[in-house]
Amino acid sequence: MARPKNLRELSERDREILKAVILCYVMDAEPVGSRSVAKRSDLGLSPATIRNVMADLEEAGLLVQPHTSAGRVPTPAAYHLFIESMMRREGVPPRIRRYIEENLRAVPGDPGDLMEAASHLLSELTHQVGIVVTPVMGDTVLKQIELVPLSGRRVLAVVVSASGFVDNKVLETDQEVPRDTLTWISNYLNEHFAGLTLREIRDRLLAAMAEERAQVDRLLGLTLELAQKGFQGGDDPRVLLDGASTLLAHPELADIDRVRRLFDLFTNQAQLVKLLSQCIEGDGVRVTIGEESDLTSPFDFSLVSTSYRAGGETRGTLGIFGPSRMEYQKVVPLVHYLGETLSRALGEVYGQEH
Repeated sequence: MARPKNLRELSERDREILKAVILCYVMDAEPVGSRSVAKRSDLGLSPATIRNVMADLEEAGLLVQPHTSAGRVPTPAAYHLFIESMMRREGVPPRIRRYIEENLRAVPGDPGDLMEAASHLLSELTHQVGIVVTPVMGDTVLKQIELVPLSGRRVLAVVVSASGFVDNKVLETDQEVPRDTLTWISNYLNEHFAGLTLREIRDRLLAAMAEERAQVDRLLGLTLELAQKGFQGGDDPRVLLDGASTLLAHPELADIDRVRRLFDLFTNQAQLVKLLSQCIEGDGVRVTIGEESDLTSPFDFSLVSTSYRAGGETRGTLGIFGPSRMEYQKVVPLVHYLGETLSRALGEVYGQEH
């Protein structure tokens, strides 16, 4: 049997058997044999007939046999065919929609809290890892900065982006700065830099300091120093994870070494962001399976992801990360709906269209 280029090259019988194998494997997490398909489907075919078709599907690259005497399991190509053309197109049930909306409405209105709630909902409703990638602060537009004195020579910089995201940073100064001076500096920065991206602000501050404008006036010099410290960094998004412990219930993680490597990944934000960036380009719901990325390949996992809008052009990403043997017919519409609902919630908080 030649490798099919798309599902239309498979017969109706081929499609039904492939679908039955996928559903059996998702349910049991065990390689699927022809007898299981015959017993648990209403195809009316003998195990021998089913076995022959499964051998053809293996030759086509849609099934693989882990062991000589074992049944077969779906390949990433089989999962993609299932997602694109075979699974039932179901929306998110009304009960789940209400639950999602009620939970997001219950959040006080802080964007960070909304994203945390979204990652929790993704995990709770799928028993997989919920992932939310925050926007890159350096690409967001400054709405306001407030400098607040702390004890000693420490100052708290609260940076609010136009899309509502808040970044808090504790700064160390050379000397204790009075509250009224910090208020003046905050007003100066808001007047001169609001509406620019944080990256543009940093570039202007660095240029100003290079020209030694700080020598002209002590207060302006202190302003540039605090602003440069307050706006530095922030070019890497953060990854919010929820439900990592739920993975321990999956048979795919019976191997303790795999568990260790997975949790090492979860604690390395820089590496996780880098690997996620390979998977989350493009609009709509994207499904990345197994060897299709360096993130999913080591664990035979899948990432089902979509983008969300957080005001203007600023975007983040949310999704589900877990074993490739997942219920895509439920996960795909759920990820899509949560992306839309989070966008809407963020838009309502800050009066911006999504």
